[in-house]
Amino acid sequence: MIKKFIYLEWKAFTRSASFGTNLAMKILIGFVMVYFSILFIGMGVGAFYILRKANLEPLVTINKFLIYYFLFDLVIRLLMQAIPVLNIKPLLVLPFKKPTIVHFSLGKTALSFFNWVHALFFLPFSIVLVIEGYDISGIIFWLLAIFSIVYINNFLNIILSNIDKLFFVFMLLAVVLGAAQYYNVFDITIFTTPFFQGLYEIKGLFLIPLLVLVGLYLFTFKYFKNNLFLDAGLSKKEDIATTENLSWLNQFGVLGTFLKNDIKLIRRNKRSKTTILMSFLFLFYGLLFFGNTHQPEVMQIFAGIFVSGGFLFVFGQFVPSWDSSYYQLMMTQNIPYRGYITSKWWLIVIATFISTILASFYLFYGWEIYLTIVVGAIYNIGVNSHVVLLGGAFTKTPIDLSSASGAFGDKKAFNLSAMLLTLPKILLPLALYGLGLYLGNKTIGLALVAAAGVLGFIFKDKVFSLIEKRYKIEKYSTISAYKQKN
Repeated sequence: MIKKFIYLEWKAFTRSASFGTNLAMKILIGFVMVYFSILFIGMGVGAFYILRKANLEPLVTINKFLIYYFLFDLVIRLLMQAIPVLNIKPLLVLPFKKPTIVHFSLGKTALSFFNWVHALFFLPFSIVLVIEGYDISGIIFWLLAIFSIVYINNFLNIILSNIDKLFFVFMLLAVVLGAAQYYNVFDITIFTTPFFQGLYEIKGLFLIPLLVLVGLYLFTFKYFKNNLFLDAGLSKKEDIATTENLSWLNQFGVLGTFLKNDIKLIRRNKRSKTTILMSFLFLFYGLLFFGNTHQPEVMQIFAGIFVSGGFLFVFGQFVPSWDSSYYQLMMTQNIPYRGYITSKWWLIVIATFISTILASFYLFYGWEIYLTIVVGAIYNIGVNSHVVLLGGAFTKTPIDLSSASGAFGDKKAFNLSAMLLTLPKILLPLALYGLGLYLGNKTIGLALVAAAGVLGFIFKDKVFSLIEKRYKIEKYSTISAYKQKN
């Protein structure tokens, strides 16, 4: 029976509308995954010798920070990991046993990138430990416990995926614990390090995470088995209806109508609310670059663009997929593409302006750093806003607005055309800023990037005409793609 399920999954994959058109992209992604796999393996091998060179005991040091490792792993899963499921309803009218369906669905999660990627670090690290004379049985038990905790996070993500508030709870917990340790207020590792070290030193301790994993799997299995019915999920959740007139937008005519629809969409749906959270988190992206002397100086403009462009990258890259549920209806109306595109552009501009104001705390690093963010915002408004709207014509993946998972979309949203359009978003400002640095003046680099943004704004109408033409060309293929739900 499991073999039959695998056969059906393969058919669903190869018959997908995105399979043929995105095959080249899948191959490219495959090469990228191989590259990062080699990189992680290298980190696993090199971690031991780097820590020893720093006069630190490698295994104890790794165990000390595992609490943060697994906490952030859970946060990333809650934010990004999509739950792989079968198309259940057609199977329930066929002679398939419910336990088999549930076991296969849960088993698919074991193959997730978010699970096996950990092996690329921990397996090479463990092999090096054995070579360096550590107890083999202790390392095996430690490794079993580590992977048990990895899969505990996996099943926790499945159970907690629909509880949006828990993402904020775990994120806040990780930040608070990290800050408390950094400022010597409270060190959680004092209590967790003995446990993780004990997984190596105490032979039977590995059974604790292993038994927790088994119990969590049985709980998850029982939960889904008990809710596996044809009518499960068909009943609508009844909420108190609220109205939002937003009548002040009527003065903008057709543009105001589109803006009202977009604002309501963002406020009422899980997926769009997640984009607001992600846009806010982008504000702190610059902390990784500004003040970091180990980063190339040219990367400062990269950070400046991302700090102010969170909404642009998270929301803008999925225009018009946000409207996929009623896109066919829209296309039957006498709706001007120019008004539709302009409304999305204004949303991006307003969000970029707000992000730039909120990022004023970077003044702590000096006026020059904040000026970099302002220049990045100018480039986002003048160039990147046009690029993401043009890229939307090639992004034909319908979005489930009721789901908060996959804030960055899924693999079907990528194609070669959209990939090529990412180049001017990042590489062009890096090249312009790098040219200024090559000439020996950072101000020249900032001026070149800002000038590109201003030119984009000046030629906005001509660019919009090109975008509108492309949307009309892709109209029917987009409608066809949005009809495919699985």
